[in-house]
Amino acid sequence: MLLQLHEPGESPAPHQEERGLAVGIDLGTTNSVVALARSGAVEVLRDAEGKALVPSVACYDDQGGVIVGREARRMILEAPERVVSSVKRLMGRGADDVKALAGTLPYQLDSAAEGGMVRLRVAGRTLTPVEVSADILRVLRARAEEAQGKPVDRAVVTVPAYFDDAARTATKDAARLAGLEVLRLVNEPTAAALAYGLDHGSEGLYAVYDLGGGTFDLSILRMEKGVFQVRATGGDAALGGDDIDHAVAEHFLAEREGAEREGAERDGAKPVLTEGEVKQILAAARVAKECLSTQAEGEWRIELGGVSSRHSLTKDQLEALAAPWIDRTIAICRQVIEDAGIEIGDIHGVVLVGGATRMPLVRRSVEALFGRPPLADINPDEVVAVGAALQAEALTRGGDTLLLDVTPLSLGLETMGGIVEKLIPRNTPIPVAMAQDFTTYQDGQTAMTIHVVQGEREMVDQTRSLARFVLRGIPPMTAGAARIRVTFTVDADGLLTVSAREDTTGTEQQIAVKPSYGLTDDEMATMLRDSLEHAREDMESRLLAEAVVEARRSVLAVQAALGVDADLLSAAEQAEIEAAIKAIDTAIATNSREAVLAATEALEAATKTFAERRMDRGIRNALAGVAVDALDS
Repeated sequence: MLLQLHEPGESPAPHQEERGLAVGIDLGTTNSVVALARSGAVEVLRDAEGKALVPSVACYDDQGGVIVGREARRMILEAPERVVSSVKRLMGRGADDVKALAGTLPYQLDSAAEGGMVRLRVAGRTLTPVEVSADILRVLRARAEEAQGKPVDRAVVTVPAYFDDAARTATKDAARLAGLEVLRLVNEPTAAALAYGLDHGSEGLYAVYDLGGGTFDLSILRMEKGVFQVRATGGDAALGGDDIDHAVAEHFLAEREGAEREGAERDGAKPVLTEGEVKQILAAARVAKECLSTQAEGEWRIELGGVSSRHSLTKDQLEALAAPWIDRTIAICRQVIEDAGIEIGDIHGVVLVGGATRMPLVRRSVEALFGRPPLADINPDEVVAVGAALQAEALTRGGDTLLLDVTPLSLGLETMGGIVEKLIPRNTPIPVAMAQDFTTYQDGQTAMTIHVVQGEREMVDQTRSLARFVLRGIPPMTAGAARIRVTFTVDADGLLTVSAREDTTGTEQQIAVKPSYGLTDDEMATMLRDSLEHAREDMESRLLAEAVVEARRSVLAVQAALGVDADLLSAAEQAEIEAAIKAIDTAIATNSREAVLAATEALEAATKTFAERRMDRGIRNALAGVAVDALDS
């Protein structure tokens, strides 16, 4: 359309690359973030209002539509029964893991679903945490595609270091459902250390204290010349800012009940809340917690069952309610330091990660334990996504950094008597493969059940079951004569594959562990099939977005050219171009790709003469005052 100049060696059409750069995604309990790295420089992607955080909240309607983000969070007050939040706490979990408030769950569970991952009833639909997480990931993917103007289908996704195999598998399933290939699952503290270490050039032992909305981790890492080696990690996948919200909500409910008792005789029964009321009071508690991180006191209004009540809370009261949860994080920190075989004085600094670390109580407690103020000069809400983006660039474009992570929990199998035999202890560097020989228990035994478990306890019923499979074809021998080698292999994502081989016959059985709390292959196939049924709509949306990006780029180029060379045009010609620009704005508003393409072509036609005149002027200016013989030479 217009004359375009390119430096020697530069691509003449870099915007026509088929796929966008891989991105880094922090899929959080409360908020999620997506970032992009180019040549080591990281950009945290923001919306039109300049906000990077996408609330991890989804609102569903009766027609199957979904809204994600700030608008969905606002819907908690209007239609709480349609809203799902803090779903990350349910990834890879069962119904027993859902935390209640005043005896009422914040979600309506599907009573027909038995065993396996918890399922939620929302707006007449049954949804798994994987599907809700996929909806959040789609919004982050769309933001990345809008920023790059091209399709994005690869990402590094972060997970809490203490996520077990079930939760990691569920996270990978969610990304797959959202159309993203997971290049690697990176532990959140490791990603934060990567971002902090590269930004500050830090070396030595560092601790990363990561307290998010639903999980807590502490990792000890050694940073040295681009190598980030995790020495030890520990945490709790069900400990976070949400627990403090519950404590504040229980406090408000107790005050409310006390006020009602003063006003009327009651039978002593606690108030029965609806699912929607639970979500509303938890939302009020979260606002109170956030406000009291920066102010000394405040007052909040709660309306339940048509009755309004006001509740005041001071920072001291909040810290008293939060103290038991913060104390638990400090106890975990001490255990991880012991596991790493180091002294507190060996640690050079403590990096804070996660929105809950903004609480003054957290910062004072961390400083008291480590004997130094924590390092919080990188935004704790964004640092994990920054590290993930840097790792995404390293995996796709190459880099000088190396991440050496560890297994958060021990992996083993069940032996006779329900005893756990650990093959891979916790804090073992990954990727790793370890094997151990086992034998038969009874004479003539021709099969063996391999029961894979995860956890630190010694008995099977105290650990989490990951998978079972049967090795058949063992030759009938006396007990103890057969030799079966079981091999555990953990990849860089922390996901497990188990194989068993009988040496005499060479009979072998292998399984990529699909935890009992994960989705079955049939369920994933159904979800993917559903997404394929909407593939045409999705593709049309993508093509429209690409056409809009190209149209806006053309408008900007034309406006820039008019700012320099408008004198080359007559008033009528300039009016024609301005009309073509306005036509593009009108076409974009119609959401019709054909209209946008037609308007873009019309702008190209309207500016053709203008481009030719600009080229003539450029050539004349370049040749002015140059002798003909100089041109020949």
